[in-house]
Parts: sequence; structure tokens; C-alpha cells
Amino acid sequence: MAVRVQPRQLAFALPHAESLTRDNFLEGPANEAALSLIESWPDWPNRIMLLAGPEGSGKSHLAAIWAEQAGARSISAHALTAAAVPGALATGALVVEDLRPADFDERALFHLLNLAREDEAFVLITGRVAPAAFEIELRDLRSRLRAAPVVSLLPPDDLLFRSLIIKFCADRQLSIDETVVSYLASRIERSYAAARQAVELLDTEALRLGRPVTRALAAELLRNG
Repeated sequence: MAVRVQPRQLAFALPHAESLTRDNFLEGPANEAALSLIESWPDWPNRIMLLAGPEGSGKSHLAAIWAEQAGARSISAHALTAAAVPGALATGALVVEDLRPADFDERALFHLLNLAREDEAFVLITGRVAPAAFEIELRDLRSRLRAAPVVSLLPPDDLLFRSLIIKFCADRQLSIDETVVSYLASRIERSYAAARQAVELLDTEALRLGRPVTRALAAELLRNG
């Protein structure tokens, strides 16, 4: 007797665009100071400002909001070169994204900060940790970075964490109910990255298995994860 084998549905990793508008930014005590900084521009305490916070905490979202307001260009700290500095500052405002220890050209960044001061340009630098924790060889750059005010984004509180789960699902057009949100919020690490990863796993596996996103599916995946 022939046995019919059910075909296995394949899940394709399609890109999911997140809305980075002001209206789509989730506010809470964890990001209140950072949002206040963005909304207070151009009345900043310093033309060079630093946003520091854990992965997924909203640094890029806030930077995008500010870039829209200020007409700022954006460049990865890793990609910054001395030759690129004049063009990067052409609009008088620049976002330098994801500054990491030992992963940027110190001379290029120093050149950027010097030119920004000469041109009275605004620069917003984002990173997971403040540069005070970096090992920086150029003494003048080290001094300049440590003198720049740092605004920190904190881990999410319970309300913001639940809202993040809902937002990440909405970004993926996933329909979920309160039982799924409550289950995830009580069982995964309370971090921005964990919320994003859990929703991504739910989406991928629900598509692969051809099942709706339910509490039962969430429990099954977390138990096997």
C-alpha cells in the first residue's frame, strides 16, 4: 500500500519593515529621557550627543525620528572614513550609528567631531554602551567623547515589554490575543532583544507548521527552545 506523505510547508525569511515614525514609537519610563532629548532639538545641551542602550531598545528608531526633524544624514560608525566626513556633515546634522569598541576608525571619528565643531553641526551617536567604557588610543578623541553628554535607554518595564511584543507582532501582521502576550511576557527574558526573537520564532514556526499563533504554540516552542 502506498503511503501518502504530507508535504512540509517551507517558511521563507521575508523582510519585515518596521515603522520608524514618531507616532509608532512606544513610550515608557525606560526611554523617557532619550525621547525628551530628541524632541528638545535643537535646544540640546551639546551639539554632540550620545544615545546608549541595549540591543533593540529604540536607538535607531529615535535616531530616525531626529533625522527626519533635523534633515540629518546617517552613517554606520564602522563605515566612517576620513574621506567621507565632509559629505556626511553636508546637511549640518548627522547620525553615527552603532559605535562599538575597537570597531571604528578613531582618526575618522576625531576628524568628524572637529569638523562638526567648526561647522556648528549636530551629531547624534548611538551605541550599546557609552564611550567611557571604550579603550581609545587617541587621547584627544577619548577626551572629546567622554565630554559629550550621554542619555541612556533602560531595560523595559512590564507595560513597555508587553507593548513591544504586540508591536513586533503587528510589524509582522501577526494576529495574537492577550493570552499569548501574557504567556510570553511571563516566560522570556525581559529585554528588547528577547521580545523580538520570541516573536520572530513564533512567526516562522506558525508559517512552517501552518498553525495560528496561539498560547499552545508559544508554550510548545519555548519548551523546545
